[in-house]
Formats: sequence, structure tokens, C-alpha cells
Amino acid sequence: MRAITVRDRDAGISGLTLTDMPYPHAAENDVIVRVHAAGFTPGELEWPGTWSDRAGRDRTPSIPGHELSGVVVELGYGTTGLTVGQRVFGLTDWARNGSLAEYTAVEARNLAPLAADIDHTVAAALPISGLTAWQGLFDHAHLTTGQTILIHGAAGGVGSIAVQLAREVGARVIGTGRADDRDVALGLGAQTFLDLDADDLRQVGEVDLVFDVIGGDILVRSTELVRPGGTVVTIATPPTVQPRDGRAVFFVVEPDRARLADLAQRLRTGRLKPIVGAVRPLDETASAFARHRRMPGKTIIQVADE
Repeated sequence: MRAITVRDRDAGISGLTLTDMPYPHAAENDVIVRVHAAGFTPGELEWPGTWSDRAGRDRTPSIPGHELSGVVVELGYGTTGLTVGQRVFGLTDWARNGSLAEYTAVEARNLAPLAADIDHTVAAALPISGLTAWQGLFDHAHLTTGQTILIHGAAGGVGSIAVQLAREVGARVIGTGRADDRDVALGLGAQTFLDLDADDLRQVGEVDLVFDVIGGDILVRSTELVRPGGTVVTIATPPTVQPRDGRAVFFVVEPDRARLADLAQRLRTGRLKPIVGAVRPLDETASAFARHRRMPGKTIIQVADE
């Protein structure tokens, strides 16, 4: 099968290569998925799991990408809950070969059924972004109606979904980003937007919650805006400061089949709209990883046609 692989940790994006790889093996409780569309995180070439397994052993050449939408073509021993021919979407394991391939092996519990009326390219934009937004807002920050939340990267893959979920629960949403992101963020439901290049964050005033995807100085300055008892949630880096009498939480998204199914249902009913940015073929993955060009939403790799 064709797949994008990496072998040299120091090569960065230039080390992404389209190559032939063996067809994957379905271990116990796995399924083999024929990948139709895949999502990736640009920073994953820096993650330890891209290069080694859970025991710390080198596993190169490895296949990156951890979001997928496709069709089940094989069941491993003992696998239940899914069937051959079923449309599915979800996450691949951080320390196993991923989704930027024509076929991949995935634990069945990391996948959810996908309705026939949801396009694979849209579904592939949902697993990491949707689960991250939900877990950050509700499992870690405990967002409730009437609270004010500052969401950084409000037009990005995670931020755009966080804006929609926060508005649906009745929160007041302040979004941030670059100037070109303003219309997208406001269109998703943010009541206020700040340009991180031109506006002063202190214009925000006090907030109950901060959802951060940037880290660094932005995270530190945002923490100062949180009223006593409030919460900062970040996926960028473990925080070095915390709000007065409040909490600062760093987390890594976890698979959740039931929540994936819920997010897919919200998508079907129009309550949630993932922003798909560029859609690129598998052989253009390396250029898709490059950060030289910004655009709202999530870039998706189309591996196979419907």
C-alpha cells in the first residue's frame, strides 16, 4: 500500500516521503480501515510517539497522521461493535502507524460509526478537534451557561469547534486570532474578536475561562485575565503560572467513541460545522504540513475517493 512515512527525526517536514509499505496486521480488537480521508497535526513530527513505541523502541519508518474517516475492511480477532463494510471515523493510537496511508490498523474502540450522509473529508476534520474542544470545555474547564470564555485560535481546527460548543451552552465567547480570522470567528458565534497582532489582550477584561492552543507569552498574559476561581485550559504546553485562586490545566485529548458519535450527530443536524481548509492528495502531504501559508480550519488529506 502507499503511505507517507518518516525515518529521520532531524529532517522535519522534508523527511515526509510517499512510499510503499506492507499492508497492516489486525491485532486482537483491531480493525483494518481503508482510509478515505486523513487529518494530521503539524507538530506531530516532534512527538515521541511518532518515532518510538510505548516501550521506547524505535519504530521507523513510521506513518504519521492520527485522524481518519474510511471503511472497515477487516476485523481482528475478538473485535466487536463494528462490521466489514461499515463507514467509520476516529483516532489512531499515538504510538502506532497512523492514518496517512491507504490502509491502517486501529483499535475498534477508538472508532465510531459514520452516517452515509457525512462526507469523509468533513468527518476526518472532527476527531481530534472535536474531542479536544469538548474535553477542554466541559471535562476540564466545566464551562456553564452565562460564563465568559476567551478562546484562542478561534478560526482554527480546535478553536472553531470550541466557539460553537461554548455558544451552544450559553457562554459569552471572545475569540482571538489574526486579522483574517475575524469574520470566520464572528460567523461561528463569537461575540467579540481580538487580533493578536494588533489588539491589546487587556481589552478583554476579566473572564471565567481561557481555552488556549498557543502557549508561551499568550498563555501567560491570558492567565492574568482570569477572575479568582477561574480556569485556564491549554493543549499547547504545561502552564508555568495559574490564575488567582484558580486552576491551570494541561491535557492531551483521549479517544471517546460515545462522544465521537455525539459530535457526528451534531454535525448531521447542523449544530456543529467543522471548518475544512484545504483538501490535498496523499502525494502533497509534505507541502500540507508546511506552515508557510495560514488558512482557517483544518487541512485534510484525501487518500481515496468515496
